[in-house]
Amino acid sequence: MDQWFFAEGNSQQRGPLPADELIALYRSSRIGRDTLVWRDGMVQWQPLETVAAEIGLDLTPAAETLAAPAPGPAVPPSLPAAAVAPSAPVHPATPTPITVPPPRKGLSGCAIVGIVAAVIVVLVLIVGAVLAAIALPVYQEYVARSKASDALATLAPIKVAVAGFHIEHGRCPVNDDEGFQPAEGYADGAISTVRIGRFNNGHCGVEAQLTVPGNAALDGKLLWLDYNGADHWECSGEPDDKYLPQECRG
Repeated sequence: MDQWFFAEGNSQQRGPLPADELIALYRSSRIGRDTLVWRDGMVQWQPLETVAAEIGLDLTPAAETLAAPAPGPAVPPSLPAAAVAPSAPVHPATPTPITVPPPRKGLSGCAIVGIVAAVIVVLVLIVGAVLAAIALPVYQEYVARSKASDALATLAPIKVAVAGFHIEHGRCPVNDDEGFQPAEGYADGAISTVRIGRFNNGHCGVEAQLTVPGNAALDGKLLWLDYNGADHWECSGEPDDKYLPQECRG
């Protein structure tokens, strides 16, 4: 059986180890598809993805999750029809040589008050609908930003743990390493899972999936925290910038 070596951080040689352990390292995110590997008989070091077929490693990427469309703006209700005052009854003319129509009755005080009240109600409904159409989206954005900020605060202790592990062990931690929980073990508030490992750029990383039922702008979306190993973190995410804290906007 071939024995393999890999370059951790593409600078420090590790091995030898069999192909199945090399596959396990990739699946746990300890090495990436661009990690350099070598075995006896190879002319030079090559990226892992070029020998994937040889060792039986499946590099097929996972399908991306499509975001649900954001809800459209609220639509004001239809306006009620204005009240129509009943016409005055017309009595038949008396059988006299000259036909004289009866005088028409004017609107009573109660009818005028009723019409004015109906107009006021219609105006209140219109103004209320306009205010609701303006205020509701603003309130929804405020709630979404609060959820994203709360999630970032929940991730703060994990950032400290990742940096400390990297300093002590010289590599990125992964879920279930000493001091770290499984991805689902970090579920809290607006966070459903937290995956810890190494990004394709070689940096240590934290990937958190948000759970905000009923809010398509955030629910199921991802937040990323990228650590470059020099005490510097960068934040980014899938939600629109208007829902993210200032430090996460690209």
